[in-house]
Amino acid sequence: MLFLPKYLLRLLCFTMILGALPVIVIGSVSYTIASRDIEQKVRESNLQILHQTQMRVEQVLRSLQLSSIQYVNSPLVLRAMKQPLNSSEFQEIRDLTSGFNNLQVVTSIDQAYLVNLEQDWVVSMRSFGKLGDFSIKDRIGTYLTYTNSLFWVTQNKSSSKESVPVSAGMGEALTEQAPTLISSDNVVSMVFKIPMVPTNVKPKGFLVIDIADAELSSFLSRNPNSGDLYVLDKDQRYFLNDTNYANKYDVLNKDIQEKVQTTGEPQGFFSAEVEGKPVAVSYRQSPLNGWLYVSVVSLGQITAQSQKIAVVTGVATLIMLLVTGLVAIYGSRRMYSPISRLLQFTKGLDSPLPPAGRRQDEFIYIEERLSTLFSSEKTMREQMKGQHVHLQEFFMTKLLTGKISEEDFRYQGELYDFPTGWSHLGVLMLQIDTLEGTRYEEQDRDLLLFAVNNMVGELLPSEIRFTPVMLDDAQVTVLASELNDEVQLKEWMHTQADWIRERIVTYLNLPVSIGISRTYSRIGDTPRAYQESKEALQGRVSLGSRIILHYEDIQPRGQMEAALYTQLRMIEDQLASAIKQGDEEKTDIYFTQYLGLLADKKLHFSEYPVIMVQLLSRVYQLVQEQGGDVAEVLGEKASMAYLLKLSTLDEMTGWFRKRLFLPVIRFWKEQEESQYMNIARRMIRLIEERYDRDLSLEACAEELNFHPVYLSRVFKKEAGVNFTEYLAEYRMEKAKTWLQTTDLKISEIAEKLNYTNPTAFIRTFRKITGTTPGKYREQQR
Repeated sequence: MLFLPKYLLRLLCFTMILGALPVIVIGSVSYTIASRDIEQKVRESNLQILHQTQMRVEQVLRSLQLSSIQYVNSPLVLRAMKQPLNSSEFQEIRDLTSGFNNLQVVTSIDQAYLVNLEQDWVVSMRSFGKLGDFSIKDRIGTYLTYTNSLFWVTQNKSSSKESVPVSAGMGEALTEQAPTLISSDNVVSMVFKIPMVPTNVKPKGFLVIDIADAELSSFLSRNPNSGDLYVLDKDQRYFLNDTNYANKYDVLNKDIQEKVQTTGEPQGFFSAEVEGKPVAVSYRQSPLNGWLYVSVVSLGQITAQSQKIAVVTGVATLIMLLVTGLVAIYGSRRMYSPISRLLQFTKGLDSPLPPAGRRQDEFIYIEERLSTLFSSEKTMREQMKGQHVHLQEFFMTKLLTGKISEEDFRYQGELYDFPTGWSHLGVLMLQIDTLEGTRYEEQDRDLLLFAVNNMVGELLPSEIRFTPVMLDDAQVTVLASELNDEVQLKEWMHTQADWIRERIVTYLNLPVSIGISRTYSRIGDTPRAYQESKEALQGRVSLGSRIILHYEDIQPRGQMEAALYTQLRMIEDQLASAIKQGDEEKTDIYFTQYLGLLADKKLHFSEYPVIMVQLLSRVYQLVQEQGGDVAEVLGEKASMAYLLKLSTLDEMTGWFRKRLFLPVIRFWKEQEESQYMNIARRMIRLIEERYDRDLSLEACAEELNFHPVYLSRVFKKEAGVNFTEYLAEYRMEKAKTWLQTTDLKISEIAEKLNYTNPTAFIRTFRKITGTTPGKYREQQR
């Protein structure tokens, strides 16, 4: 920072402060709001979890309570409570036991007892006998002290006594304490007095249902995010197997009890400390049995998400600060760039340097340097004159390619001494037709274009033309005229082009053609005119070489006729057949017919490349049919790119004969000699020659002197399909061609393909192509 320029340092500091301050403020506010919201959401979530846990447990208890009431009030139980029972009354005992089993539908119970105090018998889920015979005698005696007709008793091996919560059915407060019982460990007992009337009168009996703590504990939420969740009975004792929290939360439980009694609210949330660690406590008291559901979550868990947000917010803030810093550096440098460019520009000028060790203000430094710049203006003008010609050519190149605007032209045109006072312009493009038959080689083309460019500059006065230039493989000149009549302008430009062509033929003996654009009056239309002159030269394909072409004379006449396309395809087939047979004479005859057909139709030059590329592709296909590589067989000069560079029809025809037909004929002859015994290809050739006759595998075997089974196996291996399928597919390809290119009836096509009736032909065609011949013809037309 100490070595930054003064002005840049000021810009950087200002943008950093302007960008960093909002980022820091927004990040801090966002973290504070997010942390507060998360803490509130965690509180609400914990209370919701407690509520859901309470509802799950109480739903089971209430369902069991209702089922038990129905059982107690059933005629079976009421009748049994009025009469003695002994072990011989098996059916009666089994019916009572079945009632216990029905209670299992609600939840799994550990044990159930029906006790008749007057008749002194006990029926349990697993046994029957006298009350004195069972270990529950003392337990039943303790239940006589309860005043409610329905109550819940918690029993835990860590507890010294049971507690009696509020009655589920009566809502009466319990004041007495339950004495110690001898019972199974870790159970919750639901006790019904029979009859179910709250009174101090000794009841006739009891229904006792024991539910294992583990069964009720399964309904408690075990979400690790909700912390420690446990249940306390009416007397603040742990049960439901949560005795591992004993002594840990004793003080906390007292605080909860005080808050419940003080506020009168059955639920709440507060913060406390357990073992020196801050925790968040949520609690809910059950109205059913007075049990207290408690969730204790470490504040570290609650703030964990806040810490993640803090990390994310911090990282985001740092990234934004980094981006702000980068933007500040980039923006400062961008704003400083004009001054920097001026500073760098003036450093090369002769002027006193600032004293060492002192940072000079940029503007003062630039001012000193600019004084030197103005003093050296004359010297710079002298240097520019030496490069004047190159600058003119560079400027013209940009003008022709559309890289300069009219405003720039008006400003710079005067510097380059271009013609003034003109009313119309036109573009002449000159290209060498061919170097074959001349004394020049292909490598001389660029040198010849340079010589032609110099000749044009000397032949045409500077008042009527801009600086001639070379672009790609052409020489381009922009002519300027004061004429306004279009006919006169066209004749004048033709005269100039003819004069140039004659001089080049005379001095260089070069065959050249010239394309002339339409005239225009706006300098901004020069790129369009340049393209028009190029398109005009493409007319040589159909009109020949050594000509002068105007853009207006080569406009397209429409799409190629469908009939011409069909005729060309038929001649292509004949030409390909002659090449396969190695008949050079027939090949030349068919190719002459092909060119003659093109000449008779007087095609537009733009259609020739398409047709020639199509023919080229067909020749490539012949090479590939014999398994040859096009590049290896024909060489680099037989490529599609080379064809597209040819500008005249004579060049194209000579190129096809020399570069394509003769090498392919030689290649086919070599392949025939080396692969004469290739059975599969000989069979394919038979199919191609005799597809319109009755041809079978047996006929091929007789022709080739091989067994039909052997021929079938060889053909399937080489062609990938069996002989019959290949013959059918080949015939269908012929059928598709005729459907596309001729008006033959379907019955006529079937007959030409040797089908006995049109129905068999249609069925085969639809099987292979997926459609009928009629629909296929409609789709292709």
